Amino acid sequence: MADLIPFDDRDGVIWFDGEMVPWRDAKLHVLSHALHYASCVFEGERAYSGRIFKLSEHTERLFDSAAQLDMEIPFTPAQIDAACNELIKRQDIVDGYVRPVAWRGSEMMGVSAQVAKTHVAIATWPWPNLFGDDRLDSGIRMKTSKWRRPAPNTAPVKAKAAGLYMICTLSRHSVEPEGYDDALMLDWRGQVAESTGANIFLVIKGVIHTPTPDCFLDGITRRTVMDLARKRGHEVIERVIMPEDLGDADEVFLTGTAAEVTPVGEIDEHNYQVGPITRQLMDDYEAAVRMGD
Repeated sequence: MADLIPFDDRDGVIWFDGEMVPWRDAKLHVLSHALHYASCVFEGERAYSGRIFKLSEHTERLFDSAAQLDMEIPFTPAQIDAACNELIKRQDIVDGYVRPVAWRGSEMMGVSAQVAKTHVAIATWPWPNLFGDDRLDSGIRMKTSKWRRPAPNTAPVKAKAAGLYMICTLSRHSVEPEGYDDALMLDWRGQVAESTGANIFLVIKGVIHTPTPDCFLDGITRRTVMDLARKRGHEVIERVIMPEDLGDADEVFLTGTAAEVTPVGEIDEHNYQVGPITRQLMDDYEAAVRMGD
């Protein structure tokens, strides 16, 4: 951890409300509404070979998330796409991560925020696989979290909203000291939902199963990998998955922009091999992102 570079002390520029500003000058006020009341949405995107994969889909989701939080982004999707593309060129990003974020500012302090302005920033930096390349051969270790995904009538579960990730941070913090890489999250009903930042798939007797996304994000990478699997002739079933179904799986893997396709080697008392279907989809996804949209 000692060699980590703080994210507020880096060289380069950040796109901030329509302008390229020096990285260290991209700041917001301590009384910004987003800091106190979680009125913030964001996206996670990856650039491969200098091209952002599924950029328009990510931008569309950013606007959808903002609308769910009753926020109006003061730019068009085309402007955000153009800013993302310009930024990775300015930052000389070949393979890296792109983070657009929109939040309510400091014009109004209180739960209600009708007159607070919506600000937008975009940053990018080099970033390898979320769990590290050494985990791609053996699979990551996971443990079920005590925190659960909320019901759709309690939170905007289809939005990529900052506030929904508090339970993810708590979940990761609860398992990492025990040597686990990530936490498995159940939903409010006790059904398998996802990891703290990626969707989950189980391979059972050659068939790919994944939870129905009714209380968590239907990830862009999730949909991409499902399409790749079907092109290979694999059956993909979206259904209710219970914790006891984990014992029936031969392979388990995660999908997400940061995680890409990451094999899972262990969940609680269950152990899995990094099998042929997982490896094939890892290769197919790598080929897809290098080809572009």
